[in-house]
Amino acid sequence: MPLIPVVPENHTHVLAEFDCLDSLLSALRLDSGRLKCSCLAVSRKWLALGTSAGGLHLIQRDGWKQRLILTHKEGSITQVACCPHDEDFVAVATSQGLVVVWELQLERRGRPERVSMSWEHRGQTITALCWDTSAHRVFAGDSAGKVSCLRTGSSKLGKGSAFVIFPVQTVTVVDSKVVQLGYQDGRLLASSLSRCYLCDTEKEKFWRVGNKERDGEYGACFFSQNRGSLVSHPPLLFCARPGSRMWEAGFNGEVLSTHQFKQLLACPPLPLITYRNEPHYDPLQKSSQSLAFSKLMQFGDQHLLTWTDSAIYIFTPQNGQVLLWTEVKDLVDVAIYRSELFCLHGSGHLSHLTLLSAERCVERLLRRESWPLAAAVCCMFQHTITTSRARKSIPIDRLEHLKSQLSVTTHLDLIGQLEEVINRLEPLDSASSSRRSSISSHESFNVLDCGIYRVISRRGSQSDEETSSLITQSLSEEERLKEFSSTQEEDQVEPALHPSVSSSGSCPHLYSDPQNSERMEAERSEQGLHFHLPLSFRPKPPRIALQAVKESVSSFVKKTTEKINSELWQRPDFRESGLAEMSANTVPYSEEMEHELYDDMINTEADMQELRSATGQAISQSHDPLVLLDPVCLEETLLEWLPVLERVLGPAELGSAAARNLTGEEKDYLNFSSEQEEESLCSSGESTEFATQEKDMSLECGEKEDPCGSAEKEPEDSNKRPSEPVQVVPPKAVPSDLVADLSQLATLYTELSCFRKHMDAKALGCTTFLRRYFFLLDQERIRRMCLLCYQEQPQLQRSFMEGMSELTKSSKEVEVIQKGDMLRSLRSLRELQPWSAPPLLAHLHRLYEKHGEAAVRSFSQFYPTITPADIMILAPQSHFLAYLDNLVQSQTEEHRLLFLQSLLEPESLRQNWLELALTHDAPQRCDTLTPDGKPRWHSHCFIWGYGRLLSLLIRLPADMSSKQMMADTCRSHGYWMGYIYLCCELQRRTEAFSTICHLDDTSLLEEPDGVEPQTLDEWKQLIQLSQRYSSAGDAEQVSGVNGSSWTNGSAERGGKVSPETLTLMLARTAGPDQALAVLQECGLQLDLSPHSKLVCELLRVAEKRQRAMIQTMLERCDRFLWSQHA
Repeated sequence: MPLIPVVPENHTHVLAEFDCLDSLLSALRLDSGRLKCSCLAVSRKWLALGTSAGGLHLIQRDGWKQRLILTHKEGSITQVACCPHDEDFVAVATSQGLVVVWELQLERRGRPERVSMSWEHRGQTITALCWDTSAHRVFAGDSAGKVSCLRTGSSKLGKGSAFVIFPVQTVTVVDSKVVQLGYQDGRLLASSLSRCYLCDTEKEKFWRVGNKERDGEYGACFFSQNRGSLVSHPPLLFCARPGSRMWEAGFNGEVLSTHQFKQLLACPPLPLITYRNEPHYDPLQKSSQSLAFSKLMQFGDQHLLTWTDSAIYIFTPQNGQVLLWTEVKDLVDVAIYRSELFCLHGSGHLSHLTLLSAERCVERLLRRESWPLAAAVCCMFQHTITTSRARKSIPIDRLEHLKSQLSVTTHLDLIGQLEEVINRLEPLDSASSSRRSSISSHESFNVLDCGIYRVISRRGSQSDEETSSLITQSLSEEERLKEFSSTQEEDQVEPALHPSVSSSGSCPHLYSDPQNSERMEAERSEQGLHFHLPLSFRPKPPRIALQAVKESVSSFVKKTTEKINSELWQRPDFRESGLAEMSANTVPYSEEMEHELYDDMINTEADMQELRSATGQAISQSHDPLVLLDPVCLEETLLEWLPVLERVLGPAELGSAAARNLTGEEKDYLNFSSEQEEESLCSSGESTEFATQEKDMSLECGEKEDPCGSAEKEPEDSNKRPSEPVQVVPPKAVPSDLVADLSQLATLYTELSCFRKHMDAKALGCTTFLRRYFFLLDQERIRRMCLLCYQEQPQLQRSFMEGMSELTKSSKEVEVIQKGDMLRSLRSLRELQPWSAPPLLAHLHRLYEKHGEAAVRSFSQFYPTITPADIMILAPQSHFLAYLDNLVQSQTEEHRLLFLQSLLEPESLRQNWLELALTHDAPQRCDTLTPDGKPRWHSHCFIWGYGRLLSLLIRLPADMSSKQMMADTCRSHGYWMGYIYLCCELQRRTEAFSTICHLDDTSLLEEPDGVEPQTLDEWKQLIQLSQRYSSAGDAEQVSGVNGSSWTNGSAERGGKVSPETLTLMLARTAGPDQALAVLQECGLQLDLSPHSKLVCELLRVAEKRQRAMIQTMLERCDRFLWSQHA
């Protein structure tokens, strides 16, 4: 296999074909030479295929199942269009010029009907169909230039509703054939062979787009700018021009610019990724293309699509670039929906293409196990596959697995190319791809352990000079830092060594010191620097930072003291009486205040520096996969970081206790800030001894309390002493650049301590840590964690809700909720969009405490931000059922089953929810079950409060064991409608018939809700069961348990299940003679009532007349065929 060429880096997307629709066409018999597909349209739900025989096939896209066939005798189908805002309407144009609008009526299970027809274009070929984007009307254009509007009637509005307002009218007649129609926001766009016209359909005004004419089939379309945007912008117009050009025009028809694509299309076509053949890319195939874009369509949110009979072109109009173009043979028509294309070829076959990025294409090919094709795409789009962004969808191990699946004998070259791609892969956490644009092509770089990017120039030009200047400046700054530290040390040492030297004197040996002379030379060289390059990524040494803090505090205290003195000096009473006292007390007070502030700021700065160092070390270790994927190593890393966090940001008593455990280096580090405090403590022996005893006692208490915070002893400890308050505000100011790393580590520790059962004895318990460091945690991750472990550790959820309530108590929504108006409260919460789940959950918790079940029923409007799992924890089971029922019913009827299935994560929730629905707002078991566990007579007529939810739960797809469990649950609670349905699903029809005989209701033998016997053996079995249970049913009915006093809808039900009733039902299905024969086989001597005998006689007469009519019709057909043959 030859080497696969690599495409340029500006190509990132491909067109891929994953599905084969040949089997679909074969099932529809559209693959024969006589019957072919002539046009197509696509919507969210339907794929509509028009045929040359006048048939319209509607295929449901979910599963590719054919649902409807609509026939037309007025010629073949030439155009078809699905209504974009109502899936129940489809417009069709025939070869004779007829426009028909069909209403499918699927929701009401009715038969499709023609609600509107138009012969306005009789004798002409209809070339374009277009739906109004908001109303039920269709625009049609023909080969003569006429454009008409057809308003659709609807059975929803009553018969003839459309004919009252003149359903068919001519909009305009243009100068030539209508090539394409488009409609957007009340304006109709019509493209003819010579011009484009814009029509305001409400004001009946017309504009021409541009002044220059053209000659040929050129398309035009609207381009909506509001898709995915919060700001409303008017749509744009794009009109095709000769020579691969397009006009971009405003919504009023004024041309804004012209896009030239002739030279941009002078690039090789990207291959179509398909299972039919191997992709082939020829980088030498380059030639400019002068094309006529016969159709233009908006494709997705940002692209334009057009095609010829041999290729598909996709443009990005915002920047005037070509996204891709791909050769596709023999194209006749194209229909699009979002990022999907359905192509009709001249041979009659269909192809289903998808536009997606290269990495997404590889991911889907790997899921389909198309190994050679996936490897070829990887090698062809190396620039996309190797980026770190692609690791989210294509991890390295999946590419290694792909390489192992390739055959060494047939794909040896492909394996070699793929191995080169794998060697160039960027890891997921690499930031080089995002910074690649900022580093020029003549430079390379590597990432140091500290996270700094080291740039290495490959030229001896300006980059080398900048690099050398950077190194020189870094060295000079380091020398200045060393000089400053040595100066501080000498300032403290020299007065002690030479006490006789005065301030005005000199010291000769000081100037002869060689180190001092070097320092003076460094100062002189420093003055010669012309610029200063700050290195923000390197923190200042602690001594320098603390010295700067000391100077700042001293200056502040001095200025404050001077201002106080000046103000007091101006007061005459104070000037006379307190002058001596002020002069005696001012200076000591200012010095004491200065020392206290200085010590506090020194300690804070040192603590934060230590916390920053420990956090950076823990972050770097946690990024190692060997540590991150090993819970033991990860726990060790976090436990090394935890004591520093406890000492710096923990409670005050923990911080003072931890201060006694400083190492020698830490004491030396903080020695500069604690000398004065130690001297003051040593001056008084009693105070020193007392302070030492107090610190030792606090240390012992801290050692005793620490094991109690572990995960195993936390519940017991919480009973002995009151829990800590939830800290929603940090006790000290934390630098903003440190908060993100602290949050990551704190959240990771909380999750690890929650899910890891056996933590170290020194570790804090999960709940304790959550309450103590709530201000550091990622609220959304903690919410999901609480949902997963609520059953084992409910105290976590309570602590989390307590913290969120404390955090949101000052918001204005809390005031509205406290006033008690639920509607206003819900309105204020809706105005918070976009929602964040944790704060919204806190507000809903307050609302539920205020209003109870009524509030829970309204929480469905906040889905999916608030999930059923949140409400399951928030409210009791009975209230949760009300929420779940409202949530499911808020969906459309056709989507409820799929929506409910999407909520079942895990699958075990189905059984839990079924039991909840069967035990709340349900009939008593004594009313539905007899003492021996049999169904009571007509007990299926009871109303179940959550019957709609129950019917959906039992109809969800499930395995046989789950259905068996659900059937047993329904039987034990007396929910007989669900039990009968599940018996049919489990092929236990005998039990279903037995239950129906006990319930004694013939309506249960009729579809769609009942079970209808399918064979004569089942009828025979049913008749025997009815004979056996009829006497018991009569006795129960007479006893009055569910007897003549029945008032719960039994009058609306069917008749009694008896052998005579079943015989009449069988007679209607198989004939009276066959029914009587089955009755005799059962060994029953049954005397039919006069009414039953009359029904049987009438059925015999009807059967004879039907046979005679069929015989007559067959004879007439036979005579007609013989006459034609003669």
